[in-house]
Amino acid sequence: MTESETREATSWRASLRQRIESPGANRIITILILINAVTLGLETSDAVRAHAGGLVDAVDKAILAAFVLELTLKLAAHGLRFFRSGWNIFDLAVVGIAVAPVGESLSILRALRVLRLLRLMSIVPSLRRVVEALLVSLPGLGAIAGLLMLIFYVFAVMATMMFGEIHEEAFGTLGRSLFTLFQIMTLEGWADVANEVMKTQPYAWLFFVPFILVATLTVLNLFVAIIVDSMQTLHDADIKQDAVVADQHHVELLREMQALRAEIAELRAARR
Repeated sequence: MTESETREATSWRASLRQRIESPGANRIITILILINAVTLGLETSDAVRAHAGGLVDAVDKAILAAFVLELTLKLAAHGLRFFRSGWNIFDLAVVGIAVAPVGESLSILRALRVLRLLRLMSIVPSLRRVVEALLVSLPGLGAIAGLLMLIFYVFAVMATMMFGEIHEEAFGTLGRSLFTLFQIMTLEGWADVANEVMKTQPYAWLFFVPFILVATLTVLNLFVAIIVDSMQTLHDADIKQDAVVADQHHVELLREMQALRAEIAELRAARR
């Protein structure tokens, strides 16, 4: 391939990238995803399938064809660089599941078609930032999850020893204690469990109240704090990136102005 052909191919790919990744194209894909959400919901209704099942299937297939065309154009525009983006791989996997043949042995794939709606996460910037914040916060969340499991285990052993004979249904075994403490952590019916135990041991509240304070009001709030901190970190990084891009544009503009002034000076000198 000659140098001119290479430049032409590069220019064609850049033009294609600009079109398929433009705000207008993203809005069209977003609308198609929302329409697809409606059609997938309608497929769960026997009445709708009886009266307009063919139309719903046709719309679903048309939208799927649009998604396949979009990904094909992106692959053509980016080449192998397409696979460097985790979001592109995610979109390819979600659409690929819908394209896979559905038989009796793979009937679950038909239900998994609803995963196409998750493409909103890769299209809508605000949703992308939330997902990226979750991924960034995974190490911190793992540490908090380990701490929570340790607290659960310690309190479950204590509950089994102290309340196992009193309330065997809730604390008879270590497994039951873990499940009951998880229910208490969600604050679902915890007062009923505590009151039942306190009929025999009035001071059992000295166990339940500290557990709720530690597990629910402290540890779970740490999860929220880590995610919020990650989102703020990504937001600050985006601001810095925008500032760097703005500075680069400013430098390029100054260079262009200097070059223009030099050309004007040369023209004036030539006229003299």
